[in-house]
Amino acid sequence: MNDAIHIQELELITRIGVSDDERSTPQRLVVNLTLYPTHGLAGLADQIEKTVNYFDVCQAVMSLAKVRERRLIETLAEEIGELLLGSFPLTAVEIQLRKYIIPETAFVAVTIRREVSN
Repeated sequence: MNDAIHIQELELITRIGVSDDERSTPQRLVVNLTLYPTHGLAGLADQIEKTVNYFDVCQAVMSLAKVRERRLIETLAEEIGELLLGSFPLTAVEIQLRKYIIPETAFVAVTIRREVSN
């Protein structure tokens, strides 16, 4: 099934970085999510209960980012994947997490895809 919901450029505020100094101030990260609903998008009959509530997804991801500091964006990306697959009716999720830390770059990013284990 290829039906997907895309959430683009969701802003997260978190303390993240390898050094204590970098983690001392909250930073802005941006996440792009592609969600693959368990039952696809056909036959929803205009009922939110039959799909993935993307507002709830956004709130959950923003809350997760704030809950504690981390050293690596890779860690946060993995945690987002675990949260989404464990909390929403999804078969898979793709996550791109961007960090704006190196002045000579537009951003640094990690991209992961995680699927529900059968």
